[in-house]
Amino acid sequence: MGRKLLTEHINVEGINTFEVYRKHGGYRSVEKALKTMTPDEVTEEVKKSGLRGRGGAGFPAGMKWGFLAKPEGVPRYLVCNADESEPGTFKDRQLMTKLPHLLIEGMITGSYALGARTSYIYIRGELLYVLRILEKAIAEAYAAGFLGENILGSGYSLDLHVHPGAGAYICGEETALLESLEGKRGNPRNKPPFPAVQGLYARPTVVNNVETIAAVPIIVNEGGDEYAKIGIGKSTGTKLISACGHLNKPGIYEIELGLPVEEFIYSDEYCGGIWKGRELKAVVAGGSSVPILPKELILKTAAGENRLMSYESLSDGGFITGTMLGSGGFIAMDETTCIVKNTWNFSRFYHHESCGQCSPCREGTGWLEKVLHRLEHGHGSMHDIDLIVSVAKQIEGNTICPLGEAAAWPVAAAVRHFRHEFEWHVTNPKEATVPGAVYRGAAVLA
Repeated sequence: MGRKLLTEHINVEGINTFEVYRKHGGYRSVEKALKTMTPDEVTEEVKKSGLRGRGGAGFPAGMKWGFLAKPEGVPRYLVCNADESEPGTFKDRQLMTKLPHLLIEGMITGSYALGARTSYIYIRGELLYVLRILEKAIAEAYAAGFLGENILGSGYSLDLHVHPGAGAYICGEETALLESLEGKRGNPRNKPPFPAVQGLYARPTVVNNVETIAAVPIIVNEGGDEYAKIGIGKSTGTKLISACGHLNKPGIYEIELGLPVEEFIYSDEYCGGIWKGRELKAVVAGGSSVPILPKELILKTAAGENRLMSYESLSDGGFITGTMLGSGGFIAMDETTCIVKNTWNFSRFYHHESCGQCSPCREGTGWLEKVLHRLEHGHGSMHDIDLIVSVAKQIEGNTICPLGEAAAWPVAAAVRHFRHEFEWHVTNPKEATVPGAVYRGAAVLA
């Protein structure tokens, strides 16, 4: 059984209340930081831990904190990105629902480290029930003296607010989130300037994911060096994985980074194998925006080594034979899955969610959806297969924010590994459009 850091007490009755959370060691990191540590010492512990952003990018959190500009007399902000909208990812809402005080504790400790006196949790608009849970927990923290003026007599003060979005996937991008938080349309900003210099209200700002911030109390309590001992290599600590699709035991799992992918899929401790005794066909390992991999490449690298649940191992081979850990949205697909239909479905999502600011994304996502619709519904040609690859290449790297890449990478990877399936849709249109009909040939490797 792997070590549990974030979810150790998640099933304790009443853990979502201040009283029970406090009895189980809650808010110790706030006491330790405010009474015995300087803000820079807290940041240094996060750097030592090797904690990487758990929202998808995997950028070292302590390094990101270190970039924050600190001009004298200018307000700074910590903003929590709780706009969890990546298809296949649902871990953050679990943390906020079951352990709201863990996130609040992380926000207080992190805000102290960054010198922020006002901080925000920006939450996905559809999660209003979670917003109410957070607001109740925040009120409890205020009442207990952990928020507000002169926290624990330390001289440090912090106000914490929850702000709902309007259900736009694009607002998961940090600068679009900041635009929305300021009351504007959620369009990504050109960078530079980066949020660390000019973020919320043009002031220095750090934006971190829910899971990232929730790890801060553990790091402060245990020490960065101790946290770094968990995991493997530069993939330190634990990671929450949202496992879904054709699995016997879908759900949210906290794993130690470095766990073999095969063990995660097939062991009884985790996903328990593929449902109904079917064969695994493919996996999207980090949410819908990362490249899909066929069975043989998700279980083993191209060099024949065991693929591990870590940033480095999953990306081994680049996008030719690898993928990304991303946000941890692990989608397993069995032999009955139509890759063409799945890719079309992802493209529908990205076309719908494009903000339209950049022409390659605005027009390109529309073309991807239309051409994939043709292929899926028996009206495509061999030229269409090359066309979607070409369109994906023209989107990638030509947009302000990563939504362009998020739309392009899944399409390019699907054709790269399953081209014969796309060709089958062209050569066998009548059979391909029969409900439940699926190409049964082997995946094609690059």
